[in-house]
Amino acid sequence: MKLFWHGLVTGPVLGALWMVVLSTTVAVTMSFATGDPFRPAIWMSLLWGGVLGALLPLRPGKRSVQAGAGLLVFGLVLIGVGPMVLGPEVALLSRWIAAGGLAVVFVWSLARILHEMPAGRLNRHEFEAAVIRFLTGFGYIFFTAVVLIPFYVMVMTSLKSQQALLQNPLDFSLDLSQGWGLFRSYAELFGQFNFGTYLWTSFFVSVLTVLITLAFSIPGAYAVARLRFAGRAAFSRSILLIYMVPMIVLALPIYIAFSVTGLRNTLIGILLIYPVTTIPVALYMLQGYFRGLPAEVEEAGLMDGLNRLQVIWKITLPLALPALASVSLYVFMIAWNEFLLAFMLLDDPSKFTLTRGIASLNSSEIPRQHLMAGAVIATVPIMAIFLGLERFMTKGLTAGSVKG
Repeated sequence: MKLFWHGLVTGPVLGALWMVVLSTTVAVTMSFATGDPFRPAIWMSLLWGGVLGALLPLRPGKRSVQAGAGLLVFGLVLIGVGPMVLGPEVALLSRWIAAGGLAVVFVWSLARILHEMPAGRLNRHEFEAAVIRFLTGFGYIFFTAVVLIPFYVMVMTSLKSQQALLQNPLDFSLDLSQGWGLFRSYAELFGQFNFGTYLWTSFFVSVLTVLITLAFSIPGAYAVARLRFAGRAAFSRSILLIYMVPMIVLALPIYIAFSVTGLRNTLIGILLIYPVTTIPVALYMLQGYFRGLPAEVEEAGLMDGLNRLQVIWKITLPLALPALASVSLYVFMIAWNEFLLAFMLLDDPSKFTLTRGIASLNSSEIPRQHLMAGAVIATVPIMAIFLGLERFMTKGLTAGSVKG
């Protein structure tokens, strides 16, 4: 291990690994963007990444050295012996963009990773700082790819025509000459497949599920967190026991019970069963948050003449807004994305939720781009709601509520 605590060893190792990461990233990005063949050359990436990783620590911070390294990567890619291989049919502009992008990003980022790392022996702080910067960069790229690639493929597929998908299903570039015709799948979903009704039904069911869940979980969580009663500890520990039983095990009893009572194929039945799956987790989240609130504030309200319900309404709930926002968002996402119960209990297309409607598109008779368009419609609203409520989940409203 001590062998790596040297700039002329750490630099090449990190440079080689970083070149593999970036050449793969650029190749995948360009392939998705253009539909042309780009692929990383792993062995050449290790070779040239190691060479440049050894070069940069010798002259740290020198712009001329960094510029020369960038030109070297650029030229190597274009002549075909670099860290990325370009197919013969790749257009000249795409070649220049891929080679230039890899050169600029690699040299700039590797200089940041090896920042102030000497060419000689490293101390513990210098070695760990370089490794941490490498792992941080890799983590950003990896998790961004995990999130963005499926979403990108989904969106691009939804904008394709049936003819383009049959010609090359792996081509995720766009034909901008179609203009508004790119959104043909979305227009057909709302015009021919009744997706406007599915969207409204899912929104209606999700909002009511949130309200019903909060109506039961707020008093329940407050009682567990603040009041003293027999069985309180056992109840607190057993809140999440329902999640020990897989939903697929409960599917048949639920189906039979709802069929016998006439609740199957009704939105009332959905609104009865959805809160059953969300109330336990809402209780668990809120009772933990209520325990963290300062009891002195509530005691002061009681001393001022407020009753317990007024204390909850005027003091506890305003202080718990971040928790209520996060619980509401979580419950909304569960109800919005729930599929098993909707698939099992709903047969009438006029009452389908969005997930049930998307499942109806999974047919050999319906073009694949319609299924992807439906998935985009289901994903984008929940993403927008999450981004809109994120600040409420992170803002601490209890700061400064107790002084002294």
